[in-house]
Amino acid sequence: MDWPLVFRLANLFALLCWIVLIFAPRQEIIFTLLREIAIGLLCLLYASVLVMMMVFPPPGSEGGDFSSIEGVRALFASDAGITLGWVHYLAFDLFVGLWVARTADEISLSRIVQAPILAATFIFGPAGLLIFLIVRRIHEARKTA
Repeated sequence: MDWPLVFRLANLFALLCWIVLIFAPRQEIIFTLLREIAIGLLCLLYASVLVMMMVFPPPGSEGGDFSSIEGVRALFASDAGITLGWVHYLAFDLFVGLWVARTADEISLSRIVQAPILAATFIFGPAGLLIFLIVRRIHEARKTA
């Protein structure tokens, strides 16, 4: 398997999804396509790589498990393992991005304010989510004041 190619294609696909999420009109069909198709495809890719790694363990991944840092290091000691972990991040970060966008729309947070928060969620994952949680509280406090 050409793992660097799979890695690059997954990255490109996720980037295109984030561009759609940030810049496309917020219509239910967009949310549905991103959630059901895009995230679904990333999850399918993840599951496929996971099964491949279980059936054909890559060299260097022997002893890999999630119970210790050494075990996780062994899992990520191959291009397949790195691709598996990265696709996991891509799928979950996009799912969180969808939640952020939908919630931000529900509280009428400006799309101009949303864009950098969504970009931060794409690039920095949990840090972007934290930024949104703080901004949401500030926004709600201002609306009630």
